[in-house]
Amino acid sequence: MHASARHELFTLRDLLRYAVSRFNASGVFFGHGSDNAWDEAAYLLLHTLDLPLDQLDPFLDARLVPEERAAFLDLIERRITERKPAAYLTGEAWLQGHRFTVDERVIIPRSPISELLANGLAPWVNDPDDIDCVLDVCTGSGCLAILAALAFPNAQVDAVDISPDALEVANRNIDDYKLDGRVTTYCSDLLDQLPQCEYQLILCNPPYVNRQSMESLPPEYLHEPRLALAGGEDGMDLVRRLLRQAPDYLAPDGMLVLEIGNEYQNFMAAFPDLDPIWLGTENTEDQILLLTREQLAS
Repeated sequence: MHASARHELFTLRDLLRYAVSRFNASGVFFGHGSDNAWDEAAYLLLHTLDLPLDQLDPFLDARLVPEERAAFLDLIERRITERKPAAYLTGEAWLQGHRFTVDERVIIPRSPISELLANGLAPWVNDPDDIDCVLDVCTGSGCLAILAALAFPNAQVDAVDISPDALEVANRNIDDYKLDGRVTTYCSDLLDQLPQCEYQLILCNPPYVNRQSMESLPPEYLHEPRLALAGGEDGMDLVRRLLRQAPDYLAPDGMLVLEIGNEYQNFMAAFPDLDPIWLGTENTEDQILLLTREQLAS
């Protein structure tokens, strides 16, 4: 970092411009909550200054005290030199306007399933109040389980992960949202150690990155648990197991909502006889699918 940066950058506007330039010049990768240098720089600056994350404009020409400036510049340098995603530097991630505590024991929350939950899974769920039993498989930080509990106010939600470390983070988030009585965590390899239950809705954002893609991931992803990303040769290792197990855990009218990221071709090759409903979100078309118990059982 230029020593002059600590003496010649005075306002939020100055620091944002500097951070964007540094990010662009250093080739950091964005894919863990923001997808561009400006949004990431703005988030890190507002976080550092304890300002509302949605109120940049009123403060753009405000000046920083030296300690604030130094803290932000140090954070920018860490982002560049360590190539850690911003969420691991701040200890938090935001999804659909909700804050979740995160660290390197869990994958950073970013699943587009969250967008579907924000809309109560309409039109596939007619009345959110009618959902009383939900399962979130590969829960990680617990973000989707918590969003499901908020979307379906009468539901009991079970959250499953194979990683005891991840479940420690999930339990903290469940406590933060005061959902202890409604969201329950289980340490289980997929559904293997889960008590028998008939869920109306199973959600799953599994490890689905295929081997070739794993070998070419940007450095930022290497800070995340490999367990939460790697899906085997074609990305479908855990998906195959889940689709076999799911019918035994679904109510007769139950549904599975599954995220497969960029593995559409591999999914279609692995399951040519399935005809899922593809659920679109603002930025995805073929990354989330819905299967009924009837389809899975057949």
